[in-house]
Amino acid sequence: MSRRRRGLEINGILLLDKPLGLSSNQALQRVKRLFNAAKAGHTGSLDPAATGMLPLCFGQATKVSGLLLDADKVYRVTGRLGVRTETGDREGAVIDERPVPVLSEAELDTVIARFRGLVTQIPPMYSALKVDGKRLYDLARAGETVERKPRPIHFYRIDLTRFDGQTFDLLVHSSKGAYIRTLIEDIGEAIGCGAVVESLRRVGVGHWLAPEAEGTIADLAAERLWTIEELTALADSGEENPWDRAILPTDSALSGYPVVALDEESAYHIRHGHPVFVAKAPQSGWFRLYDPARRFLGMGECLDDGRVAPRRLFAS
Repeated sequence: MSRRRRGLEINGILLLDKPLGLSSNQALQRVKRLFNAAKAGHTGSLDPAATGMLPLCFGQATKVSGLLLDADKVYRVTGRLGVRTETGDREGAVIDERPVPVLSEAELDTVIARFRGLVTQIPPMYSALKVDGKRLYDLARAGETVERKPRPIHFYRIDLTRFDGQTFDLLVHSSKGAYIRTLIEDIGEAIGCGAVVESLRRVGVGHWLAPEAEGTIADLAAERLWTIEELTALADSGEENPWDRAILPTDSALSGYPVVALDEESAYHIRHGHPVFVAKAPQSGWFRLYDPARRFLGMGECLDDGRVAPRRLFAS
């Protein structure tokens, strides 16, 4: 006797406006329960003390979650000079306080300029990164400190948008894996007085940008974020398939990848996992595959012999 599958088969991506105080997984589980979804996952953690864009992948869209993990991110962050904490934000215990030197906005921006471009960061102990199978924040809470390897990070933009002598606001566009708390701490140490994150909001993932940040990065598309309260009202509305109003198509997450259009015969073979020759297909990297009816089939890659091979397929 086959096991009965629990939950509804929902496929696509929802851009959640994660609230303050919830972990990414807690937020995911709330939304999953609201819609009674059979399968869902999130695409990279936001700290409980951070808010903003958290893409949730439902059903077959979980197959692209790894690609979203590798996507660029955009943040709005407020830093406070003159203090250091255990966690790098206002949630942690204060471990150091120093006077803040008198700085002009131009002088602060000169310091910030050192961190634009390619830099290395050491992941903070209070982070979800695993070392030998253990989360760093669990080790930190137990009073342990372990060695962490520096990692390369590209800060494409760090724009100073406000400074009042004590606190400052930044718009940050970074590659994957950036720790914004570490950036703020490093800026504070470069000034000589320390700094912590006072508030942090993610406003962009991949090619998506929250409407509140529209116009700050020209090549990103503004897309609505849904709060848990809005989703609760949607789930209670009595509509058939209420999630349809909030869910984006799976391939909407992949607009940065080239498109390869297949004919019927090629689409048939690709669906069955067989590589095929396709004229003018990209010779490197991954790309999106579509059948003649413009249905998204999945992701493909070119083999050394020039054939297109399926790499991540989606059921019809």
